[in-house]
Amino acid sequence: MHFDHVSIVSVGAIDAPIEVTSSDIEARLKPVLERLNIRSGLLENLAGIRARRYWEEGVEPSDVATQAARKALDLADVDPQKIGVIINTSVCRDYIEPSTACLVHGNLGLAPECMNFDLGNACLAFMNGMQMAGNMIERGQIHYALIVDGEGSRNVCEKTIERLLDSDCDEETFRSSFAALTLGSGAVAMVLARKELAPEGHRFVGAVELAATEHNLLCRGQPDWMETDTKRLLMSGLELASQTWVKAQKELGWKQEELDHFVLHQVSKVHTESLAQTLGLEADKIFTIFNEFGNIGPAAVPITLAKSIEKGRIKRGDRIALMGIGSGLNCAMAEIVW
Repeated sequence: MHFDHVSIVSVGAIDAPIEVTSSDIEARLKPVLERLNIRSGLLENLAGIRARRYWEEGVEPSDVATQAARKALDLADVDPQKIGVIINTSVCRDYIEPSTACLVHGNLGLAPECMNFDLGNACLAFMNGMQMAGNMIERGQIHYALIVDGEGSRNVCEKTIERLLDSDCDEETFRSSFAALTLGSGAVAMVLARKELAPEGHRFVGAVELAATEHNLLCRGQPDWMETDTKRLLMSGLELASQTWVKAQKELGWKQEELDHFVLHQVSKVHTESLAQTLGLEADKIFTIFNEFGNIGPAAVPITLAKSIEKGRIKRGDRIALMGIGSGLNCAMAEIVW
Protein backbone atom coordinates (compact mmCIF):
# COMPACT_ATOMS: atom_id res chain seq x y z
CA MET A 1 0.00 0.00 0.00
CA HIS A 2 1.60 3.26 -1.19
CA PHE A 3 0.39 6.82 -0.69
CA ASP A 4 1.23 9.81 -2.88
CA HIS A 5 -0.99 12.45 -1.27
CA VAL A 6 -0.98 11.76 2.49
CA SER A 7 0.90 13.69 5.17
CA ILE A 8 1.22 13.35 8.93
CA VAL A 9 0.65 16.86 10.26
CA SER A 10 1.02 16.34 14.02
CA VAL A 11 1.19 13.80 16.84
CA GLY A 12 0.14 14.76 20.36
CA ALA A 13 0.59 12.55 23.44
CA ILE A 14 -0.67 12.92 27.02
CA ASP A 15 0.98 11.13 29.97
CA ALA A 16 -1.14 9.63 32.73
CA PRO A 17 -0.23 11.40 36.01
CA ILE A 18 0.09 8.59 38.59
CA GLU A 19 3.31 6.56 38.60
CA VAL A 20 3.04 2.99 39.87
CA THR A 21 6.39 1.25 40.20
CA SER A 22 7.04 -2.43 39.69
CA SER A 23 8.54 -2.62 43.16
CA ASP A 24 5.23 -1.30 44.57
CA ILE A 25 3.29 -4.01 42.74
CA GLU A 26 5.68 -6.79 43.77
CA ALA A 27 5.51 -5.63 47.39
CA ARG A 28 1.75 -6.17 47.24
CA LEU A 29 2.29 -9.59 45.63
CA LYS A 30 4.86 -10.71 48.23
CA PRO A 31 2.57 -13.37 49.82
CA VAL A 32 1.97 -15.18 46.53
CA LEU A 33 5.58 -14.80 45.36
CA GLU A 34 6.79 -16.45 48.55
CA ARG A 35 4.12 -19.16 48.49
CA LEU A 36 4.93 -20.13 44.89
CA ASN A 37 8.68 -19.64 45.37
CA ILE A 38 8.83 -17.09 42.52
CA ARG A 39 11.75 -14.70 42.70
CA SER A 40 10.99 -11.00 42.99
CA GLY A 41 12.20 -8.48 40.43
CA LEU A 42 10.61 -10.13 37.40
CA LEU A 43 8.79 -7.00 36.26
CA GLU A 44 11.84 -4.75 36.41
CA ASN A 45 14.71 -7.15 35.78
CA LEU A 46 13.12 -9.45 33.20
CA ALA A 47 10.48 -7.25 31.55
CA GLY A 48 12.57 -4.10 32.05
CA ILE A 49 9.58 -2.14 33.31
CA ARG A 50 10.41 0.11 36.26
CA ALA A 51 7.04 1.84 36.26
CA ARG A 52 3.76 2.32 34.47
CA ARG A 53 1.10 5.03 34.75
CA TYR A 54 -2.51 5.21 35.95
CA TRP A 55 -5.13 7.87 35.33
CA GLU A 56 -7.11 9.22 38.27
CA GLU A 57 -10.07 7.04 39.23
CA GLY A 58 -13.14 7.77 37.15
CA VAL A 59 -11.21 9.04 34.12
CA GLU A 60 -12.60 7.49 30.93
CA PRO A 61 -10.79 6.65 27.67
CA SER A 62 -12.82 9.31 25.84
CA ASP A 63 -11.70 11.97 28.35
CA VAL A 64 -8.00 11.45 27.70
CA ALA A 65 -8.44 10.78 23.98
CA THR A 66 -10.15 14.18 23.81
CA GLN A 67 -7.20 15.82 25.58
CA ALA A 68 -4.74 14.24 23.15
CA ALA A 69 -6.93 15.24 20.18
CA ARG A 70 -6.97 18.87 21.28
CA LYS A 71 -3.19 18.82 21.63
CA ALA A 72 -2.72 17.31 18.16
CA LEU A 73 -5.14 19.80 16.59
CA ASP A 74 -3.34 22.71 18.26
CA LEU A 75 0.03 21.42 17.06
CA ALA A 76 -1.36 21.00 13.54
CA ASP A 77 -3.10 24.41 13.59
CA VAL A 78 -6.05 22.77 11.83
CA ASP A 79 -9.64 23.93 12.20
CA PRO A 80 -11.51 21.02 13.86
CA GLN A 81 -14.45 21.69 11.52
CA LYS A 82 -12.28 20.51 8.61
CA ILE A 83 -11.80 16.99 10.05
CA GLY A 84 -13.51 14.49 7.74
CA VAL A 85 -13.20 11.40 9.93
CA ILE A 86 -12.26 10.62 13.54
CA ILE A 87 -11.21 7.04 14.27
CA ASN A 88 -10.76 5.79 17.82
CA THR A 89 -8.40 2.81 18.07
CA SER A 90 -8.18 2.11 21.79
CA VAL A 91 -8.54 -1.29 23.40
CA CYS A 92 -10.15 0.50 26.35
CA ARG A 93 -13.68 1.84 25.79
CA ASP A 94 -16.10 3.89 27.87
CA TYR A 95 -18.98 1.64 26.83
CA ILE A 96 -19.73 -1.23 24.47
CA GLU A 97 -21.94 1.34 22.79
CA PRO A 98 -21.95 4.15 21.82
CA SER A 99 -18.50 4.21 20.24
CA THR A 100 -15.72 6.05 22.00
CA ALA A 101 -15.12 7.89 18.74
CA CYS A 102 -18.56 9.48 18.86
CA LEU A 103 -17.94 10.62 22.45
CA VAL A 104 -14.71 12.33 21.41
CA HIS A 105 -16.46 13.72 18.32
CA GLY A 106 -19.06 15.31 20.61
CA ASN A 107 -16.46 16.59 23.09
CA LEU A 108 -14.59 18.33 20.28
CA GLY A 109 -17.72 19.66 18.60
CA LEU A 110 -16.72 18.25 15.23
CA ALA A 111 -18.88 18.83 12.18
CA PRO A 112 -21.96 16.64 11.59
CA GLU A 113 -20.42 15.59 8.28
CA CYS A 114 -17.37 14.18 10.09
CA MET A 115 -17.57 10.36 10.17
CA ASN A 116 -16.79 8.75 13.52
CA PHE A 117 -16.22 5.12 14.48
CA ASP A 118 -14.09 2.78 16.57
CA LEU A 119 -11.55 0.45 14.99
CA GLY A 120 -10.37 -2.48 17.09
CA ASN A 121 -7.43 -4.75 16.38
CA ALA A 122 -5.59 -5.16 19.69
CA CYS A 123 -2.21 -3.41 19.77
CA LEU A 124 -2.17 -2.85 16.02
CA ALA A 125 -5.31 -0.71 15.79
CA PHE A 126 -3.68 2.75 15.67
CA MET A 127 -1.52 1.75 12.71
CA ASN A 128 -4.60 0.25 11.03
CA GLY A 129 -6.39 3.53 11.67
CA MET A 130 -3.58 5.41 9.96
CA GLN A 131 -3.89 3.11 6.94
CA MET A 132 -7.67 3.50 6.75
CA ALA A 133 -7.54 7.29 7.07
CA GLY A 134 -4.69 7.38 4.55
CA ASN A 135 -6.80 5.48 2.04
CA MET A 136 -9.69 7.90 2.49
CA ILE A 137 -7.41 10.91 1.98
CA GLU A 138 -5.60 9.34 -0.97
CA ARG A 139 -8.82 8.74 -2.90
CA GLY A 140 -10.08 12.27 -2.17
CA GLN A 141 -12.95 11.21 0.07
CA ILE A 142 -11.76 13.54 2.86
CA HIS A 143 -9.04 16.16 3.33
CA TYR A 144 -8.23 15.78 7.04
CA ALA A 145 -8.38 12.85 9.50
CA LEU A 146 -7.96 12.49 13.25
CA ILE A 147 -6.87 9.22 14.90
CA VAL A 148 -7.26 9.04 18.69
CA ASP A 149 -6.43 6.51 21.39
CA GLY A 150 -6.87 6.55 25.17
CA GLU A 151 -5.64 3.58 27.22
CA GLY A 152 -6.04 2.95 30.95
CA SER A 153 -4.44 0.04 32.80
CA ARG A 154 -5.64 0.71 36.35
CA ASN A 155 -8.63 -1.66 36.27
CA VAL A 156 -6.94 -4.66 34.67
CA CYS A 157 -3.81 -4.32 36.82
CA GLU A 158 -5.72 -3.97 40.08
CA LYS A 159 -8.09 -6.85 39.29
CA THR A 160 -5.12 -9.03 38.30
CA ILE A 161 -3.37 -8.32 41.60
CA GLU A 162 -6.56 -9.29 43.46
CA ARG A 163 -6.78 -12.63 41.61
CA LEU A 164 -3.10 -13.42 42.13
CA LEU A 165 -3.46 -12.89 45.87
CA ASP A 166 -6.26 -15.46 46.03
CA SER A 167 -5.24 -18.63 47.87
CA ASP A 168 -6.26 -20.70 44.83
CA CYS A 169 -3.71 -19.01 42.56
CA ASP A 170 -1.15 -21.50 41.26
CA GLU A 171 2.07 -20.97 39.30
CA GLU A 172 0.38 -21.51 35.92
CA THR A 173 -2.21 -18.84 36.71
CA PHE A 174 0.50 -16.45 37.90
CA ARG A 175 2.58 -16.83 34.74
CA SER A 176 -0.36 -16.55 32.35
CA SER A 177 -1.48 -13.36 34.14
CA PHE A 178 1.99 -11.80 34.38
CA ALA A 179 1.71 -9.75 31.16
CA ALA A 180 -1.30 -7.86 32.54
CA LEU A 181 1.01 -6.31 35.14
CA THR A 182 3.17 -4.77 32.39
CA LEU A 183 0.32 -2.68 30.97
CA GLY A 184 0.46 1.10 31.12
CA SER A 185 -1.78 4.08 30.46
CA GLY A 186 -1.52 6.94 28.01
CA ALA A 187 -3.33 8.89 25.31
CA VAL A 188 -2.33 10.02 21.84
CA ALA A 189 -3.79 11.56 18.70
CA MET A 190 -2.58 12.13 15.15
CA VAL A 191 -3.76 14.55 12.47
CA LEU A 192 -3.38 13.44 8.84
CA ALA A 193 -4.05 15.59 5.78
CA ARG A 194 -3.93 15.66 2.03
CA LYS A 195 -0.35 16.59 1.17
CA GLU A 196 -1.31 19.59 -0.94
CA LEU A 197 -3.10 21.14 2.07
CA ALA A 198 -0.23 20.55 4.50
CA PRO A 199 3.02 21.65 2.82
CA GLU A 200 4.92 21.43 6.10
CA GLY A 201 3.60 17.95 6.82
CA HIS A 202 5.51 14.69 6.81
CA ARG A 203 4.96 12.16 4.06
CA PHE A 204 3.13 8.96 4.93
CA VAL A 205 4.81 6.67 2.40
CA GLY A 206 2.75 3.54 2.90
CA ALA A 207 2.41 0.32 4.86
CA VAL A 208 2.43 -3.47 4.63
CA GLU A 209 0.77 -6.04 6.84
CA LEU A 210 0.53 -9.78 7.39
CA ALA A 211 -1.64 -12.04 9.56
CA ALA A 212 -0.97 -15.33 11.35
CA THR A 213 -4.38 -15.96 12.89
CA GLU A 214 -3.60 -19.59 13.68
CA HIS A 215 -2.16 -17.98 16.84
CA ASN A 216 -5.35 -16.11 17.75
CA LEU A 217 -5.66 -17.53 21.29
CA LEU A 218 -2.14 -16.87 22.57
CA CYS A 219 -3.22 -13.58 24.17
CA ARG A 220 -6.80 -12.97 25.27
CA GLY A 221 -8.13 -10.06 27.23
CA GLN A 222 -11.20 -8.55 28.86
CA PRO A 223 -11.55 -5.22 30.70
CA ASP A 224 -10.51 -6.89 33.97
CA TRP A 225 -8.17 -9.71 32.92
CA MET A 226 -5.61 -10.79 30.36
CA GLU A 227 -4.14 -14.26 29.82
CA THR A 228 -1.02 -14.72 27.73
CA ASP A 229 1.15 -17.62 26.65
CA THR A 230 4.18 -15.36 26.74
CA LYS A 231 6.78 -17.73 25.30
CA ARG A 232 4.70 -18.90 22.33
CA LEU A 233 3.45 -15.36 21.72
CA LEU A 234 7.01 -14.04 21.56
CA MET A 235 8.26 -16.76 19.21
CA SER A 236 5.21 -16.58 16.92
CA GLY A 237 5.36 -12.79 16.89
CA LEU A 238 9.03 -12.78 15.91
CA GLU A 239 8.33 -15.21 13.07
CA LEU A 240 5.50 -13.04 11.76
CA ALA A 241 7.60 -9.88 12.13
CA SER A 242 10.38 -11.50 10.09
CA GLN A 243 7.94 -12.28 7.29
CA THR A 244 6.50 -8.76 7.39
CA TRP A 245 10.02 -7.29 7.31
CA VAL A 246 10.70 -9.20 4.08
CA LYS A 247 7.47 -7.83 2.63
CA ALA A 248 8.43 -4.27 3.65
CA GLN A 249 11.82 -4.69 2.01
CA LYS A 250 10.11 -5.75 -1.20
CA GLU A 251 7.17 -3.33 -1.30
CA LEU A 252 8.55 -0.28 0.55
CA GLY A 253 12.17 -0.68 -0.54
CA TRP A 254 13.44 -0.94 3.02
CA LYS A 255 17.10 -1.45 3.83
CA GLN A 256 18.06 -1.43 7.49
CA GLU A 257 21.00 0.92 6.96
CA GLU A 258 18.86 3.48 5.07
CA LEU A 259 16.21 3.84 7.79
CA ASP A 260 16.95 6.41 10.49
CA HIS A 261 14.51 5.38 13.25
CA PHE A 262 12.64 2.25 14.27
CA VAL A 263 9.52 3.11 16.27
CA LEU A 264 8.37 -0.16 17.79
CA HIS A 265 5.33 -1.39 19.67
CA GLN A 266 7.14 -1.94 22.94
CA VAL A 267 5.93 -4.74 25.15
CA SER A 268 9.01 -5.31 27.31
CA LYS A 269 12.79 -5.43 27.32
CA VAL A 270 12.78 -9.05 26.16
CA HIS A 271 10.42 -8.38 23.26
CA THR A 272 12.23 -5.24 22.12
CA GLU A 273 15.69 -6.78 22.24
CA SER A 274 14.50 -10.01 20.60
CA LEU A 275 12.84 -8.14 17.74
CA ALA A 276 15.90 -5.97 17.17
CA GLN A 277 18.16 -9.03 17.11
CA THR A 278 15.84 -11.03 14.83
CA LEU A 279 15.54 -8.24 12.25
CA GLY A 280 19.09 -6.94 12.64
CA LEU A 281 17.99 -3.47 13.77
CA GLU A 282 20.61 -1.07 15.12
CA ALA A 283 19.96 -0.42 18.81
CA ASP A 284 20.82 3.28 18.63
CA LYS A 285 17.96 3.78 16.15
CA ILE A 286 15.39 2.47 18.67
CA PHE A 287 13.98 4.88 21.27
CA THR A 288 12.49 2.97 24.19
CA ILE A 289 9.77 4.08 26.60
CA PHE A 290 8.60 0.74 28.05
CA ASN A 291 10.88 1.06 31.09
CA GLU A 292 8.94 4.07 32.40
CA PHE A 293 5.51 3.63 30.78
CA GLY A 294 5.01 -0.12 30.30
CA ASN A 295 3.06 -1.59 27.39
CA ILE A 296 0.50 1.04 26.33
CA GLY A 297 -1.17 -1.18 23.75
CA PRO A 298 -2.09 0.43 20.42
CA ALA A 299 -1.02 3.82 21.78
CA ALA A 300 2.59 2.63 22.19
CA VAL A 301 3.80 3.24 18.62
CA PRO A 302 2.39 6.79 18.24
CA ILE A 303 3.35 7.79 21.80
CA THR A 304 6.93 6.62 21.17
CA LEU A 305 6.91 8.64 17.94
CA ALA A 306 5.58 11.72 19.78
CA LYS A 307 8.21 11.47 22.51
CA SER A 308 10.98 10.99 19.91
CA ILE A 309 9.83 14.20 18.23
CA GLU A 310 9.63 16.10 21.54
CA LYS A 311 13.18 15.07 22.45
CA GLY A 312 14.52 16.28 19.10
CA ARG A 313 15.68 12.85 17.96
CA ILE A 314 13.87 13.13 14.65
CA LYS A 315 15.05 15.59 11.98
CA ARG A 316 13.52 16.78 8.76
CA GLY A 317 14.04 14.21 6.02
CA ASP A 318 14.55 11.25 8.38
CA ARG A 319 13.01 7.95 7.31
CA ILE A 320 10.97 6.46 10.15
CA ALA A 321 9.83 2.84 10.30
CA LEU A 322 6.73 2.21 12.42
CA MET A 323 6.51 -1.45 13.46
CA GLY A 324 3.66 -3.06 15.37
CA ILE A 325 2.45 -6.52 16.34
CA GLY A 326 -0.99 -7.20 17.81
CA SER A 327 -2.42 -10.29 19.42
CA GLY A 328 -4.35 -12.25 16.89
CA LEU A 329 -1.59 -12.34 15.44
CA ASN A 330 -1.27 -9.37 13.08
CA CYS A 331 1.76 -7.33 12.10
CA ALA A 332 2.08 -4.00 10.26
CA MET A 333 5.04 -1.91 9.20
CA ALA A 334 4.77 1.62 7.82
CA GLU A 335 7.08 4.44 6.76
CA ILE A 336 6.99 8.18 7.36
CA VAL A 337 9.52 10.58 5.81
CA TRP A 338 9.85 13.40 8.28
